[in-house]
Amino acid sequence: MLDSDFYHGKRVLITGHTGFKGSWMCKVLTLLGAEVAGYALEPITKPSLFFEAEIQKYITSMIGDIRSLDQLKEFTKVFQPEIIIHMAAQPLVRESYEHPVYTYETNVLGTVNVLEAIRSCKTVKSFINVTTDKVYENHEWEWGYRENDRLDGYDPYSNSKSCSELVTSCYKKSFFCDEDAPAISTCRAGNVIGGGDFSKDRIIPDCVRAVQKGQKIMVRNSYSIRPYQHVLEPVCAYLMVAQEQYKNKTVSGCYNIGPDDMDCIVTGALTEMFCSSWREGAAWENVAECQSPHEANYLKLDCSKIKKVFGWQPRWHISEAMEKTVEWNKLYFSGSDINLCMDRQIEEYLKEIG
Repeated sequence: MLDSDFYHGKRVLITGHTGFKGSWMCKVLTLLGAEVAGYALEPITKPSLFFEAEIQKYITSMIGDIRSLDQLKEFTKVFQPEIIIHMAAQPLVRESYEHPVYTYETNVLGTVNVLEAIRSCKTVKSFINVTTDKVYENHEWEWGYRENDRLDGYDPYSNSKSCSELVTSCYKKSFFCDEDAPAISTCRAGNVIGGGDFSKDRIIPDCVRAVQKGQKIMVRNSYSIRPYQHVLEPVCAYLMVAQEQYKNKTVSGCYNIGPDDMDCIVTGALTEMFCSSWREGAAWENVAECQSPHEANYLKLDCSKIKKVFGWQPRWHISEAMEKTVEWNKLYFSGSDINLCMDRQIEEYLKEIG
């Protein structure tokens, strides 16, 4: 499991640190005593968790494009990280239909650039490429996908992440096979919820925006099944895999990270759970879109491998994850200190997995 002492003093580079997941990652690492640097574009949402939580005060933050190889290589060379966690991405399915070229450039060429930066930086001992549960060829199976299932995402976002997996595998075999090469893994996580997500076209941010405006929540795919989990579940799992392969390279590989079957629920049930947790003025209705872009209806992961190799288990059931998410948002909109809330939630989670 995650060793709370391991990261103290470690130099960790996060790409995509200005995003929702990246901001939580930076928060966790700074509480663990790591020396953190981040490389990413400016936050794409206004407001953003990165600025609201003042992440830039606690880390070395470089605003740059993951598609710029020379800039990324120079920043990596100067910082000299021991661990790199690659999270920079164009992360939205619907956005990928509108901007497929940008999506592939960011998600595929961006991965190539990070791996090239690692090739030119001899201090890196552990690398995690964060992808998605959507990398698999989706057959709408009732059982979860395993790490050895075929990679062939349907939409440009999912497919670009499948390509990112293949790029990582290629580089691992072609350039990082020596004994002193860094350990390399990819991690495939499902949908996350948590405080500070202001993205468009995501169910919980859409819920929060609706209730703040006094409007009914409109749900476009209420029967779609997704493996929802609190953002701290995959964030801490990434750190655990990075930690363990740093110590023992033989455990590197591909890992699914998702909730147990009981927490793989339909979007309508998740929305109802949000309304029950928020209480005042929260209501929703299903609004089917006649010409919406293709998205999978049934998707979940088999996480047997990460459980067997590391003894990992998801800790917060979806109901508790929702309570934590609503707590953060209510504190934020009341003007309270969300940093205290984040610190408390992280400490609670670390205590549970410790």
